[in-house]
Amino acid sequence: MIPKYVHQTIISATIACLFAACGSKKQEAKSKPSQQRTAPKLEAYIVSTQSFADVIEVPGSIVANEVTEIRPEVSGRIVQINIAEGKSVGKGALLAKIYDGDLQAQLKKLQSQLAIAQSNENRASRLLEIQGISRNDYDITLLNLNNIRADIDVIKTQIYRTEIRAPFNGKLGLRNVSPGAYVSPADVIATINQVSDLKLDFSIPEKYIGSIENGQLVNFTVQGSDKEYTARVYATESNVGITNRSLLVRARVNGATGALVPGAFAKVKLGFAANTNAIFVPSQSVVPTIKGKQVILYRDGKALFSDVEIGTRDSARVEVTRGLKVGDTILTTGIMTTKPDAKVEIGKIVK
Repeated sequence: MIPKYVHQTIISATIACLFAACGSKKQEAKSKPSQQRTAPKLEAYIVSTQSFADVIEVPGSIVANEVTEIRPEVSGRIVQINIAEGKSVGKGALLAKIYDGDLQAQLKKLQSQLAIAQSNENRASRLLEIQGISRNDYDITLLNLNNIRADIDVIKTQIYRTEIRAPFNGKLGLRNVSPGAYVSPADVIATINQVSDLKLDFSIPEKYIGSIENGQLVNFTVQGSDKEYTARVYATESNVGITNRSLLVRARVNGATGALVPGAFAKVKLGFAANTNAIFVPSQSVVPTIKGKQVILYRDGKALFSDVEIGTRDSARVEVTRGLKVGDTILTTGIMTTKPDAKVEIGKIVK
């Protein structure tokens, strides 16, 4: 049996050894030099200017030079109709006739009264020359004659309004009425389009308003054909649309337009003058934020976040319109992990 004082000696020796081991480890840890974290090596892009011609593609519509719905001016029964559907007609051609028998009867009555009133005026004029009647009596006779003439003009105007004529040279559409139908000014008899000259209507975003000019050429295509047509801009709307923030532009189609139909959809390509000082950066270098867009500048070994404004973009590049200058170096990798003022190193310059 081991004496008690021996047990205490063994325990004391064990504790002393443990303390000595811990102290040596601490001393060893202190003696090792601290390892500093190295700055990440990232890829960067050096800002430079490029020549860039902006081309946009917008929807448009083919518009007839003149188009109108043909409606009667008065109500009545159609007794004659001369609308050849899909055919061209000249200005003033009679398209339809509304019954005017009652008006013709009134005209004949007034014409008979006119003959008598004219005879009375001639007789009164001779009597006035020999002072056979007073001037007042002659004036009454002349007034009656003029009133009948005015009534005849009114009836002739009413008869003319029963004739529905083509307002201009154009191509007729489909007719919507038949002979014998009773029509009113609310009824559309047919539609006429002037297709000898066509227009192109399209809208451009608000930011391009300052770039569109009268005389500018645009290219367009229509569905079902690979042929490319051209049109020349000649007018724009006087205000920007509130709902879509775009400006309506109108151009006149050049060349033969026989294959184009008013109302057809057009795909319009519009090019603007080249900008020789445009700044483009890789798309991945732009950081979206709540307030806008940012890029990370590399300066003196640190990452500096800078606000920018962007313009046109494509699949790989973004135009920077404000916030960068030629010669700036921006990071293209490590965008999401780099913090402001963090130390970084450039491992590769991309182009």
